[in-house]
Amino acid sequence: MAIDENKSTLEVTPRNEEKIKKIWKTAGILLILTSIEFVFAFTLPRGLLLYAIFIGLTIWKAKYIMMEFMHLGDEAKPLFYSIIVPLIFLVWLVIALMREGSDIFMIRW
Repeated sequence: MAIDENKSTLEVTPRNEEKIKKIWKTAGILLILTSIEFVFAFTLPRGLLLYAIFIGLTIWKAKYIMMEFMHLGDEAKPLFYSIIVPLIFLVWLVIALMREGSDIFMIRW
C-alpha cells in the first residue's frame, strides 16, 4: 500500500492564451527594435549619433528583456532601479574614461 501512495499523477493543464500572447508581443517588440537598429546600421553614417542610437536601443532592449523574461516588471520598483541605475552609471563611466583618455592623449602630443 505504501508504494501506491507515493505515486504522482500527471495533470495536463490547458494552454494559457494570455501568456502566449504576451510572449508573442514581447518577441514582436524586440523584433521591431532590432529591425530599427539594422536599418540605422546601413543608412546612417558612422559617428557619434549612430553609436548613441545603438547604445540607447540596446539599453532599451535590455530593460525590456529584464522586465518581461526576468519578471522584474511585477517586482518592486526599488529592485528594478537597483539594476538599471548601476547600468546607467556604468555606461557613463565608460564614456567618461574614453573622453579622459582621449584628452590626455591630445595633451601629451
